[in-house]
Amino acid sequence: MRLHWAWVVAGVSFIALVGAASFRAAPSALIEPLRAEFGWTTGTISLAISINLLLYGLTAPFAAALMDRFGVRVVVTFALTMVALGSGLTVFMTASWQLVLLWGVVVGLGTGSMALAFVATITGRWFVRHRGLVTGVLTAGGAAGQLVFLPTVAWLSESYGWRPASLVICIAALAVVPLAAFFLREYPRDVGLLPLGASEDTPPPPAGGAARRAIGGLLQAARTRPFWLLAGGFAICGASTNGLVGTHFIPAAHDHGMPTTTAAGLLALVGVFDIVGTIVSGWLTDKVDSRLLLAAYYALRGLSLMLLPQLFSESAHPSMLVFIIFYGLDWVATVPPTVALCRQYFGTSGPVVFGWVFAAHQLGAALAASAAGLTRDHLGSYDLAWYVAGGLCIGAAVLSASLARGPEEAPRDLARQGAAG
Repeated sequence: MRLHWAWVVAGVSFIALVGAASFRAAPSALIEPLRAEFGWTTGTISLAISINLLLYGLTAPFAAALMDRFGVRVVVTFALTMVALGSGLTVFMTASWQLVLLWGVVVGLGTGSMALAFVATITGRWFVRHRGLVTGVLTAGGAAGQLVFLPTVAWLSESYGWRPASLVICIAALAVVPLAAFFLREYPRDVGLLPLGASEDTPPPPAGGAARRAIGGLLQAARTRPFWLLAGGFAICGASTNGLVGTHFIPAAHDHGMPTTTAAGLLALVGVFDIVGTIVSGWLTDKVDSRLLLAAYYALRGLSLMLLPQLFSESAHPSMLVFIIFYGLDWVATVPPTVALCRQYFGTSGPVVFGWVFAAHQLGAALAASAAGLTRDHLGSYDLAWYVAGGLCIGAAVLSASLARGPEEAPRDLARQGAAG
């Protein structure tokens, strides 16, 4: 049987997401080296990380619309080039504002164009059958990429300095550009096919400019209750993953005497189990009520974060390993059901609306990254940050359980309100 081109597109997308995510590994692994060389505070470095995380999210809905306007290949190639440019130029920086500009703005815009809205676009165009599973696999690629690279970044930084580590990331991103340019296709009809498992072609996106589509999608979705519940829960998701654990786990472990390379190895292990957890979550999303999955994921995450302060020590003892394995399984397991709910509630506007929900995710991550850094600077410990994040996750579980039960309820509201507007 001939391989459906959807699998080729999914494979290249997976590699591209890992390549773009490689720079996302750098912040937590390079906090200590940057602090040691330049004397910058944790709060200063965290500011650059926060801007990166914020732009990573805010770019996503516009990137989804730009993919409809100019094509996936153009946007993805541009995004990977931005990541390479930003990471490569950091080797010349001498002041903190340059860190904010390159690490925060340039790389934030590049990685934001390769964010999870890209996943929603690819799966929405190319898959009907296995859509949830493929969403899980692609999400795992992006999330795991930023964590699995950590031991390499940490080792390079300790052995040769942080500049060679940044250059390796630059090269990794550039290496993916030819694959995206040659193998990505916009729609199945471009290669004479239907979406995998479909009986008819995918309708083309609505006409109009990218910015108009992105803003219009937000204005209509913002009139519905499901959007705010999804965005609120996903903001807490970002705060408790990228913002807190992804950024501050290594320096927090270092505060307790754990070597940086050991802590980076633990985060890499999170990335390994994240692949398993997200793929399983994608499979479950095809079979189980997405609202219930989200509520369970957030509640269990909150409980685990409240236990974390008691688990830090000089070595990776069994209790910490249990936390790492669980957190890996739960890390971005929230994405497949969230994508599915956006598609369920908002139809063909689902990818753009998910882009805004993801923007909320990154807003939460940015706030958490800065707040945790300031907490460490002023209190000398991250403990308060872990407890607050745990409580917020319990709140996210409540928001998810409050989502509309019927699949038709939100779309009817959206259509009616859009017409009224």
